[in-house]
Amino acid sequence: MTFSLLARCPETGRFGMVISSSSPAVAARCAHARAGAGVAASQNITDPALGPRLLELMAGGAPAAEAVAQVVGEAPHVDYRQLMVVDGAGRVAHHSGRHILGTWAVAEGAGVIAGGNLLAHDGVPAAMVAGFTAAGGDFGDRLVAALLAGAAAGGEAGPVHSAGLLIVDRESWPVASLRCDWDDAARPIEAVARAWEVYAPQMAAYIQRAKDPRAAPSYGVPGDE
Repeated sequence: MTFSLLARCPETGRFGMVISSSSPAVAARCAHARAGAGVAASQNITDPALGPRLLELMAGGAPAAEAVAQVVGEAPHVDYRQLMVVDGAGRVAHHSGRHILGTWAVAEGAGVIAGGNLLAHDGVPAAMVAGFTAAGGDFGDRLVAALLAGAAAGGEAGPVHSAGLLIVDRESWPVASLRCDWDDAARPIEAVARAWEVYAPQMAAYIQRAKDPRAAPSYGVPGDE
């Protein structure tokens, strides 16, 4: 039901994730990240509690593989879950249980991991990693490139209806959390890509407004000329 990619930017230390699915609101349930700790995906038949648990373990110093192994050892029904993580050192790890739906696969790179289930074919995650690695520009641009590459490679076996992008930096809150929770026209990836195109040039200003609105640029809305 899902294909996604998680990564750490070695230049900035940011963590990010992109995801798409035939299910509604996939990013709200499956995408988790914490500045300084890592990024985690809990997908397939999703247990949203597992993402925060993985982040808690990595924030406490557990490397990626150890965090995944501990969650696999303690979580109920883990054979139905697909988990992926990237930790603070860029190490990756994953678990795909024996009840994962349809065709599934995972692909890894340096500081990046992609995976999915009910895929059109098992080469989709590798196409996402290749798309991320080959892309230039901002970290968010590379994440979007990966999501578009996954879709171009076939994506999910059926139409997708939701998608999202999540980025954390040095703050306690996401610096970007862009979602399309449902699109009847099966174009949620394009919607998220467009949202990033609009949001990216303004992201620094939104961060500044949160930290010190006195030094922030004008809001650019009527009444704030």
